Amino acid sequence: MQSNTEVIKSLTEQNDELENYFRNTIIPQLFVDASLILRKFTPPAMKQFSLSNVDIDRPMAEIHDNFRYPSIIENIQTVIDSNEILEKEIQTTDLRWYQMNIIPYIQKENNQTNGVIITFVEITFRIRDLKEQEKLISDHETLLDTLSHDIKNPLGNLILAIDEFKTSGLENQESFDTLLGIVERALGKIQDLIEDLSESRAKEHKYKSHAELLNFEHILEDVRLTLNEDIRTSGAIIKTDIQISEITFSRRKLRSIIYNLLNNAIKYRSPEKSPAITISIIPDDEYIVISITDNGIGIDESKHEAVFSKYYRLDNSLEGSGIGLYLVKELVVNSGGKILLESEPGKGTTIRVFLKDLVKTPLLSS
Repeated sequence: MQSNTEVIKSLTEQNDELENYFRNTIIPQLFVDASLILRKFTPPAMKQFSLSNVDIDRPMAEIHDNFRYPSIIENIQTVIDSNEILEKEIQTTDLRWYQMNIIPYIQKENNQTNGVIITFVEITFRIRDLKEQEKLISDHETLLDTLSHDIKNPLGNLILAIDEFKTSGLENQESFDTLLGIVERALGKIQDLIEDLSESRAKEHKYKSHAELLNFEHILEDVRLTLNEDIRTSGAIIKTDIQISEITFSRRKLRSIIYNLLNNAIKYRSPEKSPAITISIIPDDEYIVISITDNGIGIDESKHEAVFSKYYRLDNSLEGSGIGLYLVKELVVNSGGKILLESEPGKGTTIRVFLKDLVKTPLLSS
């Protein structure tokens, strides 16, 4: 058997080793005993959690607010009761993220937990990087959805024109020139979309946050030219109320928003009348509001939320992929804006898009 002197010497050596470890580690660590009393902490913990030497030998219940994590005492007790390590990602009230490990401090003699050692490794930047990666993946998915959606219209026009070529022949020069114009515009638009995709892959994050000063009328005219055949065949009358000519935004995102909203206003027209569509853009505090109002078939109130879901189709008898409004909402919300819908069956629809005014609210990331 060990003498009292040997036991004291052994305990002193163990305490010195523990003191030396706690003094030299660069990670915030705490030693809390089985009675939930704070016995030791490392210098980084003093700095990170505003601890001082007067906190030694104080109950954790008296200083738990220092750790800005409300359930730390419950987590410590769980480890003491279970003898099992607890690993957890936590966010403190100062919005920092930590990998918290609570390790049972087990006495060899009786295999009982005599307290815990708690380590805090800050992972705030890692969490931010993960969120950025998730956002980037979401942006790329939205880009691919947008491109696949936008390419259907010019591709459909191209197919229709080719079919007309097959049946009409080349005798009528005027018809030939009209069809040729449709083919050229459709091919040009498809080429533009492919070039946009190539650029977005070549220039990292280009689609994600590339904002520039744009002329709204130019964007609208580009969309009108793309939808020219649909506008002509439907007899749509489009009026505008443009109170702001310039807007700072992503060119591709703004074009996609206008394209999808105008395309829907034409597509979901009433069979009894030609489409009458009004497009407006006005300032509203920190937002720029783009509204598109139509006299189409309208949407029942029970479906106002569902129409923004991916692949939702309002009427299966109408052609469409069911992602137009979903894409609009994704683009708007991911850019810090919001979208509102007002509609009633038989009375048409108004969709208002609220885009952050980047002159008043600079874009940090989108």
